[in-house]
Amino acid sequence: MDPIMPQAPDDTALLETNRAFYDALWADARLVGPEAFNTWPLVCSLVSRSQRWLEVAPGLRPRLPLQGTRFVDMSMPAVSKLRARGADAVLGLVSALPFPDGAFDLVCAFDIVEHVDDDDAALSELARVASPGAAMLLSVPLHPSQWTAFDDFVGHRRRYQPDLLLGKLAAHGLCVEQSAVYGMQPRSSRLLDLGMWFLEHRREQAMWWYNHVFMPLGARFQKKLSVVSGLVDTDRVDEILLVCRKG
Repeated sequence: MDPIMPQAPDDTALLETNRAFYDALWADARLVGPEAFNTWPLVCSLVSRSQRWLEVAPGLRPRLPLQGTRFVDMSMPAVSKLRARGADAVLGLVSALPFPDGAFDLVCAFDIVEHVDDDDAALSELARVASPGAAMLLSVPLHPSQWTAFDDFVGHRRRYQPDLLLGKLAAHGLCVEQSAVYGMQPRSSRLLDLGMWFLEHRREQAMWWYNHVFMPLGARFQKKLSVVSGLVDTDRVDEILLVCRKG
């Protein structure tokens, strides 16, 4: 029997759960620059064709350049560390972005809309601040049947069925131009379970290993991002990266 995603608490409770988890995570984590990730060549091509860039909820894993990008995150530890590296970062929520309509030519939101109770409100805000014709980078987890304890642990609200995701994006004026298989989550469920246990019970040791071993190794051995036109074959794909265009 396929696992069933649990019903989330109200939006305020979910927000505070996410804030508590990520405040604690980013307080102990190091900032990793965007050049370390396999998204960098794609990002460079998009940045070269735009002038105003926004990344929402980057934490300490930004994908857009630190210089020249506006960043907004709900975590004060993340905002503080971004600012310490010279980035223009402010506190804010994806559901209430502190920017005017059409302010950006490139909008980036990795691993965020699955965390909020009202993803339509989040997508509406992302589309609102994007200018006509703007590019939008999104990443989301797929397939509710693949729900695991890790989804609960990191504060996910949902996984997406690919066809329903496309319809939802279209409803907000976003057309998928390109896509790629994405994500750095280990495939081993035992390794994930072990990591979650250490974060809960041996946090200091877990963060040392995360900062000094697992994160550098994960970044070094990422597969090259293979971007295709339209929607990639999503069978057995855990997470997807989408390059959308605002119509």
